[in-house]
Amino acid sequence: MKFTKHTNSLLNESYYIGKHHSGLEVVVIPKDQMTLYATFATRYGSMDNTFKTNGSDYITVPDGIAHFLEHKLFESEDGTDTFSRFTALGASANAYTSNEVTSYLFSATENYYEALEVLLDFVTHPYFSKENVEKEMGIIEQELRMYEDNPYRWMYQELLRGLYQKNTVNIPVGGTVESIHEITPEILYDCYNTFYNLNNMVLIVCGNVTLDGVEGVMDKALKRSEPVSIDKKIADEPREVAREYAEKTFPVAYPVFNIGLKETDLKGDGRAYIKREFEHSIIAELVFGKTSEFYNALYSEGLINQKFGTSYYSSRTWAFFIASGESRDPKAVLERIKKELELWREGGRKISSEAFERAKRVLYSASVQAWNSTTDIAEGFLDYYLAGADVLELPEVLSSITVEDIERRLKTSYDTELMSMTVAKPEQKA
Repeated sequence: MKFTKHTNSLLNESYYIGKHHSGLEVVVIPKDQMTLYATFATRYGSMDNTFKTNGSDYITVPDGIAHFLEHKLFESEDGTDTFSRFTALGASANAYTSNEVTSYLFSATENYYEALEVLLDFVTHPYFSKENVEKEMGIIEQELRMYEDNPYRWMYQELLRGLYQKNTVNIPVGGTVESIHEITPEILYDCYNTFYNLNNMVLIVCGNVTLDGVEGVMDKALKRSEPVSIDKKIADEPREVAREYAEKTFPVAYPVFNIGLKETDLKGDGRAYIKREFEHSIIAELVFGKTSEFYNALYSEGLINQKFGTSYYSSRTWAFFIASGESRDPKAVLERIKKELELWREGGRKISSEAFERAKRVLYSASVQAWNSTTDIAEGFLDYYLAGADVLELPEVLSSITVEDIERRLKTSYDTELMSMTVAKPEQKA
C-alpha cells in the first residue's frame, strides 16, 4: 500500500493518505499525543433517500434509514456488546449520523491498534433480523418523540423546512415515527450494501501511530470490496425559501428564535469552499460580533441578550447562515437584522481595516489551535475531506481574503428576501 505525504511547512503539520487494497481510503495524521482518535465514515446521511447503483433504476427508501443503520451496527449476531469491547480496551466509542455522513469513532489512550480493529470489525459485520429491527423501532420512536418536545431541535428542523423547498437537507436525520415503521431488514441490507461499500468510505486516524501499524490492522480486518457507482438524486432547489415564518409553543421562559439565510452561491472547488466559509465567518464577526455596533445597540435596547450568536453550515449542495438567541420581540430582531444587512450590502456601513484584520487573526488562531486536539483534527479533516477540501490550505486561503472579497460576499449571499425564521414561544399563563 502506498501513502502520499501532504505537508504545510507554515503549520509544521503533515498527513498521509492512501488507498487500501480493500477499496478503503485511509488518512493517517501522526501526532505525538496521549489520546488517539479514529473515525470510520461513510458518505451516507439522512439526505440520501433516493439513489441508484451501477446503472439500475432509482429507488426511494424510508426517511431515517441512515440513522437506523447507525444504531443497528452496534448489535452483533452473537449478542456481544460492541461498547463493552471498546471499554475492555480502555477506549470510548460513539457514532453519529448527519445530513451527509455517518461516522463511527473512538478515542483511546492505550491499545490503539486493538481498538482500531474493533472499529473496523463491527462496522463491516452487519446483522439485521425482523426481531431486532422491530425492537429498535421502539427505541428510535421514543427518541423521535423526545426531539418533538425539544424547542431547539424543533426550531432547527423547521428552519430547514422553511429555507428549502426540495433539497433533502430538510429531511429529519432520524426520519419520522411513520417512516421508520416502513423499515425492514431487507431495506437495511440494501442500503448497507450500497453505502457501506469500502470504496464509499474513509478511515481517519489521528495520534501516535505508524503507517505500518494502521495498514497491518486494515490487512487483518478488511476484505476487498468491488467498486460501486452510486448516483444520488438531488432535486433542483428553487432560489426562493419555502416559508418565511413558523412558531410553536414550548415550556420556555423566554421566546427563543432561529433566523436563517439561504446561501445560493455554491460554485467552485474545495478551495472555494474554504474561502466561502471564512468569508461568512468574517462577516459574522464584523456585523454581529459582540464588539460590533449592531450587537451592542440591540443589547442596550434589551432586544437580545448574551445568548445571541451566529453560525454558518455548508456542504456542496446546500449552505445557510443562522442567527439565534432569546428576545422579548423576535420579529423586531429579524427586521433589524434585515435593515442592518441592507446597509452593509449597499455601502451604508464601511468595513474597518482594523476590524477586518482582527477578525482574520481570530480565525487564524482558531485554525492553528485546532491542531492541538486529535479529536478536532480528525473531525475537521473529515468535514473538509467530504467537501473536497484540504485542511492544510486553510491558512493560505484565509490570508488571501481581502476587504473586496467580503464586500462581494455581502452582495452575493446576503439577500434578505432569502430569510426564514422559527420561534419557540412561552406557554400562556392561565
